[in-house]
Amino acid sequence: MDRIDISSRKEVDFLVRRFYDQVRKHENLGPIFNHVVTDWDHHLTHLSDFWEMILLQTGPGAGKFNPTKVHREVDTAVDNSIEQMHFGNWLELWFSTIDRYFEGDVADFAKEHARRMAHMLFMRIWEGRNVKD
Repeated sequence: MDRIDISSRKEVDFLVRRFYDQVRKHENLGPIFNHVVTDWDHHLTHLSDFWEMILLQTGPGAGKFNPTKVHREVDTAVDNSIEQMHFGNWLELWFSTIDRYFEGDVADFAKEHARRMAHMLFMRIWEGRNVKD
């Protein structure tokens, strides 16, 4: 299969859906995602909105998303069991999905942004566990 540039919502949605097909089956990630996501179609549309905003600077706008809040809630829902390893698994799948289907500057940016985001989210989850109410 020839790799293509990520240049429209169509490619972003394709990336997100292929990626989460793998996440749902992954031995470490699947149990987490399948435990907390009850409506996969809605979740995938929401994630496509997010990645479209990040990668193409189009779509619904930044106010719609709060990744830190969501990931802290997920960690709480799975008894604070999210570890750095999970973010490593997530990045491996993200990178391999991008590399299988896409190339170019936007694909490279998708990997770099995901790397930064994974680091930040893990740190925010860890910090959230140590906050006293």
